[in-house]
Order: sequence, then structure tokens, then C-alpha cells
Amino acid sequence: MNNNFFNKPLVDNLIPLKIKELNSGKVGFYSIGLYAASLAYNCAMQTDGTRLLLAPRPGRELLGAFSKETLEGMDPDHVHTMLNMGTHLEGEKTVNNNLSDLILRCEIVVLSANSNHIEKDLYEACQLRRHLKREDVVLACLSGSFSHDEDTNESYVLCEKESNLAFFSGFHRHDALRNPLDSFTANFCHPNALTAMLGARILDSLSPNIQVSSGVHNVEGQYIKAAKNISSIFAGFSHAYHSKNPGLLPTLLTLLLNQCLDQAATVSVSRNDRNKLYDSQAFPLTELGYGVHRIEAALLRHGGLEKVRDHTFSQLTAMVADVRGSMMLPIVGNPTRNFQAGQILAERMAFLERCPHNMDEFLEWCESSGLNRGGLEGVKSLSFWPQIIKKYSIPIHDSSMTNLLYMSINGDKESKDTFFKVMTQSRELSNYCQESVRPSHSRRYAEALNNINVPEALDLIVKCIKSDAETSCSLEDFKISADESVCPTQQHQIAMSIIENTF
Repeated sequence: MNNNFFNKPLVDNLIPLKIKELNSGKVGFYSIGLYAASLAYNCAMQTDGTRLLLAPRPGRELLGAFSKETLEGMDPDHVHTMLNMGTHLEGEKTVNNNLSDLILRCEIVVLSANSNHIEKDLYEACQLRRHLKREDVVLACLSGSFSHDEDTNESYVLCEKESNLAFFSGFHRHDALRNPLDSFTANFCHPNALTAMLGARILDSLSPNIQVSSGVHNVEGQYIKAAKNISSIFAGFSHAYHSKNPGLLPTLLTLLLNQCLDQAATVSVSRNDRNKLYDSQAFPLTELGYGVHRIEAALLRHGGLEKVRDHTFSQLTAMVADVRGSMMLPIVGNPTRNFQAGQILAERMAFLERCPHNMDEFLEWCESSGLNRGGLEGVKSLSFWPQIIKKYSIPIHDSSMTNLLYMSINGDKESKDTFFKVMTQSRELSNYCQESVRPSHSRRYAEALNNINVPEALDLIVKCIKSDAETSCSLEDFKISADESVCPTQQHQIAMSIIENTF
């Protein structure tokens, strides 16, 4: 998909004119969910609203995402400004904007639908761009969930499938966006640095309370958002169930944050266009605001270093803040909807003294507490989790917290008692946090120490002591028979064994 502000072949004398148009360009939000509507209200509070246009999808009300109570507390003048953003005159008649209107009048069109509609919307937008001869309009999305292909039973992030699709994200709370004194940051990511910089500049002009910076890591940004929506469920559970365990909670939240970033770094290193991100740009990424041009992690494998992660995206402050903020219990206002789902999970598990029977029961708990199933992107993504870690080769030790959450909901009946104990008992969960983040081969060295009376184990330890830089201490031939090994007895060890055999 071609998706930039300048279509080839470029006509030299038209480029300056296009740059001037971009400098005063408009942004359009299509579909209008709670986030887009709240952002529009922020713009209405701070500006005359002329830089932002809105278009609800057919059958949807422009302000329909707001509750009745929220609407009653909103300033009528700002609401009027929002309504003007979503309408235009045809003769003497006022009509609602549609997607065609946004493509005709805007330089950036943000498709704000969730994963239920985003691919259909993207296809329609591409068709309209071509029909209207407006292919220099840049399309972006907000969707923070994994997409799923029913025919192939494959899950993925859309920005990987459509590598030039822009991604817009930043931490926000909907009530904070309606606070005239609060501010938040966001990133506009596109794999072409120049497009990213120009797009961020346009979005940054929407409101003085919204600071937008550019980045090239659209795939990583969308993956982080999808993964953090799952992690915020666990964060909500942890805040509710383990609030009286002050030593455990920081560990849980730190792991949830780190594993989101490590997973995205694994996804990043496998990008087909990864080298192009760094080597084929008009200027270095440091000119976009990155502290360094590239951050890579490597592991020693088979006597040599192998690149396994690309952490360059982690310099995008708004992306990291989005993960961290979604796992915080706010002082005022409500936490994210996925966080609330985790709180409900904790309350019901404490009351029933068991895990949910399955995902459907968990969703019933959420709906009975007032959460709309369609807004729980993290819960939807969790359903696809086994496919995600397989597709992107996410290591078990980099996804251990999500694996535990997944198994507590989707595990078989026989193992649910184990996962309930690990999720709810402070000592077991703390041990799980400590042990599950170690690679399985690392634990095999510990296994050797625990079975020091077994000749094979003793030989391995002796070999490691005698090894030097030229002699590796390999685990390839190390194996303890079932009769000789120490079987896992603690609940967190049993849970880890089940997870490793499942994934």
C-alpha cells in the first residue's frame, strides 16, 4: 500500500506548494469511538476546531461514545464546536461528514475503529483515495488489538500486514482528555521518517495540550498497544487482588512492562523492512528525536553473537508511557477498560475461589459489571495469544505473565486449581515472577545443581568449572531421566511445566 504525502514522480515546482498545504493541513477521524471523541473535545476546548474533522460510521452518532452522565457535564459551546467538526453544508442543508469528505478535505485520515472494523475501513479508504484521486492522503490507525484471519486461522498486527500504514498512539484517559488543564504525549509512527515528521507536525497542531512526536516504528507501536491491553488486565487483577502485598505489586508491574517491550523488540528484529528503517532514510533517526540511531540486543549462541531484539523503538517516550500508564490505578477518574476487566476478574475469583471456567464466563462477568464486550480489546487479543507467540517466536520467558493469565482463563479443568493458587498466593506468584523469566536452559543448570548426585549432572557442573573462553559449557547433551530428576512440587513450578508443554 502506497501511503505518503508525496507520490512519485515528483514535480519539483509542486513540492514547495505541497509542503505549504501540509503546514496548514487538516486531520480527519473516521468511525469515532470514545478515544477519538474525547480527543476532539480536547481540541474544541483549546481551539476553534477547524483543523480537525470528524465522520461517524453509518448508523453511529457523533457523540454516541459518551455516556449520558458525561454529556451532561460537558460544556455546550465545546459540544457545539464538536458538532461543527462532524458536519458540513450542502447548499443550505447541514449533513454529517462521511469518509469521502475526510479524504477530500484532510491530509491525514485516522481510522479510529477497533479490530472489529479496521481492516474493512482501511480497504474502503484505499478504494476511495484512488477513486477521488487523493492518494497523497496519509492513512493511519489506532487499533490496539491483534487482527485475525478466520480462513487461515492466523493472528497478526495490521501494521505488519500493511507495512506503510501509519500508527498513532499515546497514553490517555478519556476523562483526562476532557480536562482543560491536563496534557498528554503521543507518537505518530510511519516507516518513512519524513512522512512521520510531517504527520506528527500536523497532529501536534490540533491542540496545545497534545504533544505529538514522530517515529518510524509503526509495527512495534501497534504490537506494544495490543500486548499492553492484555497486560493491563493482569495489572488490574494485581491491583485488586494483591493490594495488601506491597512487596509483590511492584514486581508484577515491572515484569508486565518489561515483557511488553521485550516482545515488541523480538517482533522488531524480524521485520522484513528493518534495515530500510535505519539505512534508507532521508536523515538519521536522531533527527526525529531518537537518542541513538539503533539499539540492539544479542545472545551468545553456538559460539557467536546473534541479534535477537531491536529495542530502538523504546526511545519513543509516549509508547512506553502508554504501557506504564495503562497499568496504573489513577488518583482521579477511571482506569482503562481492560484494567477494569482485571479488577472484575480479581473480585470474582476471590468470591468464587476459582478461576473462570472459560473466556465466555469471564466476558459474562465483565458485561454484568457494565463493560461492553466490544470495547475489551485486551480480552479479545488474549484469545489469540497462542497464535501470536508462535507467529512471532516470542520466547516463553518473555511472555510468562501473559501465559499465566491465558492459562488461568483458558487452561484445562484439571490445571485450573494450580493456576488459581499461583495467581492468588503471594509467595507462589512471587516465585513464579522470579523463575519464569529465566530461559528454560538457564533453569537446566539449576536442575543440574539440584541433582548433584546424578553423574550426568555432576559432569556438567565439572565441565562448566573447567571451561574457558574456547570451550563452551553446552546443555545439548544434558538430560536427567525421569527416575533420577527432582519432579516439580511447588505450584509455580507445576504451572511453569504446564505452560511450557502447552506453548
